[in-house]
Amino acid sequence: MKAILLREIKSFFGSPIGYLVIAIFLLLNGLFLWVFEGDFNILNSGYADLAPFFTLAPWILIFLIPAVTMRSFSDEKKQGTLELLLTKPISIWQIVNGKFLGAMLLIVIAIIPTFIYVYVVSGLAIDGSAIDMGSTIGSYFGLLFLIAAYSAIGIFTSTLSDNQIVAFILSVFLCFVFYFGFEGIATYVKGFDTLIASFGMQAHFKSMGRGVLDTRDILYFVSLSLVFLSLTVFKLKSYKS
Repeated sequence: MKAILLREIKSFFGSPIGYLVIAIFLLLNGLFLWVFEGDFNILNSGYADLAPFFTLAPWILIFLIPAVTMRSFSDEKKQGTLELLLTKPISIWQIVNGKFLGAMLLIVIAIIPTFIYVYVVSGLAIDGSAIDMGSTIGSYFGLLFLIAAYSAIGIFTSTLSDNQIVAFILSVFLCFVFYFGFEGIATYVKGFDTLIASFGMQAHFKSMGRGVLDTRDILYFVSLSLVFLSLTVFKLKSYKS
């Protein structure tokens, strides 16, 4: 698995992909949070907190992570190297986990520079008020689990086609459904709205953003990631057999 992980990281930073992903994430967040007028602008919000960032980040990642993962297996299939990869003396789970962790690590590297926002927003607080660190830390943990779920979905969709654009579109669609879809459906189903919303990522991400790491939220993201990674392994086994 370590060899696959290192191979993925080298491929990301051996080409413009890794640098481009990090630059796009930081640039879009920087523009929406500090430059462009609108609901996401922290300076105009009147509150010293990072809620706009944690509202915006899932939207950006819903496109950025599929762009990273779309080549994971679709490129291997297109170049005819998937069969060779599957004959390596490592298990399919190790191959999948290596690619999964490689994609996750790249996005986490893109997230790290945003820690400076915590320092900046803390400096904007007035009248002795302080940024809610419990909520901020919880939201960052939520973002980490969200990245894992998005990455697992992206890795899975990359096995469905040797066309990277198709893999990208499928991944964006599934990420959108699991993050926003259930919340949308819940608004039309009275009486079961809370239950339906609980199947989506957004409810669990918001729950973590309150500063309390509930076991149910963690289990949800871990289970969702494992489901899509298992589907990936199942799909790859069908190619191997």
